[in-house]
Amino acid sequence: MVETWQRFVQGLLGVVALVGALAMAHYYVPRETDGLEQQVHQLSREVADMEKQQSFSAAAVDDARESVAYIYGIYHVSGRPQSFRARVAGTGFVVAPGLVATNRHVAEPWYGDREVAVALRRGGTPVLEKLEAYFPGSPLPVTLETAVVAAHGDLAVLRLEDTAFTKTLRPLTLAQALPRVGEPVSVLAYPMGVTGMVAKSPAVVYERLSSHPDDANTAGELAALSLIRPSATFGHIGDVTGDKLIYDAPTARGGSGGPVLNLRGEVVGINSAYIDGFSGGTLGITANELRPLLESAKHASLETAGETAGKEPAVRSQVSGVRQNVSALH
Repeated sequence: MVETWQRFVQGLLGVVALVGALAMAHYYVPRETDGLEQQVHQLSREVADMEKQQSFSAAAVDDARESVAYIYGIYHVSGRPQSFRARVAGTGFVVAPGLVATNRHVAEPWYGDREVAVALRRGGTPVLEKLEAYFPGSPLPVTLETAVVAAHGDLAVLRLEDTAFTKTLRPLTLAQALPRVGEPVSVLAYPMGVTGMVAKSPAVVYERLSSHPDDANTAGELAALSLIRPSATFGHIGDVTGDKLIYDAPTARGGSGGPVLNLRGEVVGINSAYIDGFSGGTLGITANELRPLLESAKHASLETAGETAGKEPAVRSQVSGVRQNVSALH
């Protein structure tokens, strides 16, 4: 009888211990679904952050569009043994009241061009026939002239014609810090120039202008129809080396001089070139390199404010264009 009672008590204690162990396992051992729930919550937060960044970036890019101009001009190099005439085109953006930033090879199309350099060494003289900026929202172009170019590097600042319209243009803000590798960026520019704008125009306009030449007349028709609009491409910073940026936002000829924007709409770089055959090989120059040039341009503007309006400009102020876009006018 005693042995039976002892076995009963031992069995009961075992059952109690088992129930206690199960209870502890239920309350203290993490459920398999806990980890999944945490992952879901983390992914939800990341998606919400991405949506917030994308919407913020879209608004920043849209706000910056009005300050980005399509630049068009014609220049020629005269002299013996040969001379030639060319169209030039590119992109620029308002960086201060009355001033537009772009590339040096937009302001001086012979910069880095071996063929033109040979003509200049043989006594050729570059002459600008026309240099104009077409801004979104304006039916008429405004005249440009070079304020200052970088002594070393592919940057320049142009001076805008002083009009009621140009006074309303908002300068884009230069970022204080360099972008980081992996940071999202967008490029606002006019890839393929007039041809690109005609291609993305409404069907009825495209049918009428698609056979027109890539010239000032076609640009003027686009401006009259409010179809001067920069295209936005998006990508990420691949590397930052000294004064150079590399990113995978696509570009093409005519995109030189466009602003490279971060998510806040600040200019982190100036679009400059691309590497053929490499989809991630778009090259730009950091905005920090533009700061001293901008200060020089502002100072030069103050110095020349009292000069006679009819004074002949220097040769440097008479030539501009985009080397990648130069095509002979036959």
